[in-house]
Amino acid sequence: MSLLTLIITLLLEHFYPLSARKYLSDWLNRYAQFFENRFNASNDNQGRFAWLLAVLPLLAVVMAIFWLLSRVHPIVALAFNVLVLYIAMGFRQYSQYCTDIQRTLSEGDLDKARGLLSQWRGVPSHDFTAEEVARVSIEQAIIATQRNVLGVIIWFALFGMLGLGGAAGALLYRLGNVLRARWGGENESEPGAIGAFARRAYFLLEWVPLRLSAMTFAIVGDLDNTLHCWRTQTASWPDPEAGILLACGAGALGVRLGMQIPQGGSSVDRPELGVGNDADPGFMQSAIGLAWRSVVCWMIVLLMLTLANFLE
Repeated sequence: MSLLTLIITLLLEHFYPLSARKYLSDWLNRYAQFFENRFNASNDNQGRFAWLLAVLPLLAVVMAIFWLLSRVHPIVALAFNVLVLYIAMGFRQYSQYCTDIQRTLSEGDLDKARGLLSQWRGVPSHDFTAEEVARVSIEQAIIATQRNVLGVIIWFALFGMLGLGGAAGALLYRLGNVLRARWGGENESEPGAIGAFARRAYFLLEWVPLRLSAMTFAIVGDLDNTLHCWRTQTASWPDPEAGILLACGAGALGVRLGMQIPQGGSSVDRPELGVGNDADPGFMQSAIGLAWRSVVCWMIVLLMLTLANFLE
C-alpha cells in the first residue's frame, strides 16, 4: 500500500500541484504562532511541552482516522494516506523554482533569475553572478529535496512498516520541519527555549533520513565522489548536518558548491563543497534529475519491502 500511495501522490503532484499550498503554509505558521505565544519562555520544560502539545494530538488524530478508515475499507484508508502525503510533500513547488531559474539563465535573463532566487530563498540575491545564481539554486534544490520529498517519504515508509499508517509519519516530519523553521529561527543563535527544543527535535527526526538520503545520492549519482566528499568536507560546513546533504549532493553531481557569495553589501566566505566543474544551468537540470532518481530509488525499496511482506 505504501508504494501505491507514493505513486498516486507523485502523479497528483505532477499533474495537479496543490494550488492552496500557500494557504496551508499560512495556516501552519498561525498554528505554530499560537503555541509560541503561550509557551515561549526560558524554561526548557515549557519548550518541550509546547512541541509535544503541538505535534502529538495531531498525530493521534491522523492515526485514529487511518485506523477507522482501514476498518471501513483498505481503499478508503489508502485515499486518506494519499491526501496527507499530497499535502505534506512539495516536490513540484521547489522543482518549479529551479526549472524557472534554469530557463531564465539559459535565456540570458540574469536579472529575472536573481529575482526568482531571491523569492525562493527569502534573501536578496541581486548582486549574484550567473554562476552564483546557479550554484546557490542547486544548494537550495538539494536541501528542498530532503525537506520536502525524501525526508517525508522515509518517515512515511517507516510508519507504514510499523503499521501506524504512513500518513502519520509524513505529518510528523513535516510538522517537525515547520516548528524548527518557525520557532528555531535558522539564522538565530539564541532561539529561546521553545526554539531550542524544536531544533533538537528536528535534529533527531532528521538524523536517520538525512544519512539515508546521502546514501541514496551516492547510489544514484557518482559513488566515489559522493563518499569522498562525505568523508572529507561535511565537517567544514557551519551546519554539519546540512553539510552532509550539500557535500554528498555536490559529489553526486560532480559540481562545486559553497564558496564565497555576496550578501548584504559584503562577501560571505563559505567552505568549498563537491568536486568537478563550476555550477551552470546544466547542473541545475541535473539536480532535479538527481531528486527524481532518488525518489525512484525509494520506490524500488518500497517495492522490495512490499514483495517481502507478501512472500512471508
